[in-house]
Amino acid sequence: MKVQGESEPYSDINITPMLDLAYVLLVIFIIMTTATVQGIRVNLPKATATPSLAKPQTKAVTVAADGTIYLDTFPVTIDQLESRLRQYKQANPALPVVIKGDAAVQYEKVIQVLDLMSRLEITQLGLVTQRLVK
Repeated sequence: MKVQGESEPYSDINITPMLDLAYVLLVIFIIMTTATVQGIRVNLPKATATPSLAKPQTKAVTVAADGTIYLDTFPVTIDQLESRLRQYKQANPALPVVIKGDAAVQYEKVIQVLDLMSRLEITQLGLVTQRLVK
């Protein structure tokens, strides 16, 4: 008479050692990732003012075909434009401005706006154009 466990192959899979290995690897992974995220402790310098994360507010000056000047979407005169841009420049010294001029506008109006930007010392200036379609 044969003993059942000696000559027959064992047909059940024992998953306990495999799960033990998976748990050990999971614990090692958790320990290593938390150690990497924390980094090294250093004494950081103190800043007097925190830098602003807000994007600079770009102002758009538009000269329409009839010569009307717009600041963003509001019509203004050249004097009103100067006073408003002066206020914005005091709040943000690096004020970016873009100028959009209609193709049919008198060149003199655009030059007046560019001269105003020069007087206000606005250095971040852009001129908006359309792409040439070939």
